[in-house]
Amino acid sequence: MMTTFTNESFMVQNYDLNQALVTLQKGGLILYPTDTIWSIGCDATNEDAVLNLRRLSQRNQSYPIELLFSSIDMIKAYVDHLHPRLETLLVYHVQPLTILLENPRRLPANLFSQEGTVAIRLVQDSYCQELIEQFGAPIVAACASSAESHIPASFGSVSSEYIRGVDYVVKHRQMEKAGGQLSVMVRLSAQDELIFLRE
Repeated sequence: MMTTFTNESFMVQNYDLNQALVTLQKGGLILYPTDTIWSIGCDATNEDAVLNLRRLSQRNQSYPIELLFSSIDMIKAYVDHLHPRLETLLVYHVQPLTILLENPRRLPANLFSQEGTVAIRLVQDSYCQELIEQFGAPIVAACASSAESHIPASFGSVSSEYIRGVDYVVKHRQMEKAGGQLSVMVRLSAQDELIFLRE
């Protein structure tokens, strides 16, 4: 009995992963759980997909969009120089950690905030890691809420407008009741000092 349940769970998750992957490859939007909160995602390298995501998430360009990466090597492919202090933080920080960076490369301009920054995170969730690894590029993670005071920590707290507005809703972790929280956010000053923007 236990073996049957495990196999079924693996098949469901594998199917779920494949469906999310196909949606991203087609330039669509997904609703998915990250290592922090439920988010709207798309191919971070697809300008049209990012535009559609901004429309749905109601986030204007003053708000930095977070990008999820599966490895340090993937981050370095989109950043001219990753400061050693930031790299060490990304690898060893226990909590999910987001770093604000200026002027990354190979990414559409509509990803950047008005200050020319993007927020990057080395994802810790195994489902997200596998999805990004198979996709081969970073994935956007925009908070699935238009109100800054509301954090969609579980699937049950996600508004129906986002569930209806995406092309695929990931089934992974939908039944979890425990809520997530926003990541720690830092940036490096001109003097190479760490500035914590969100703790």
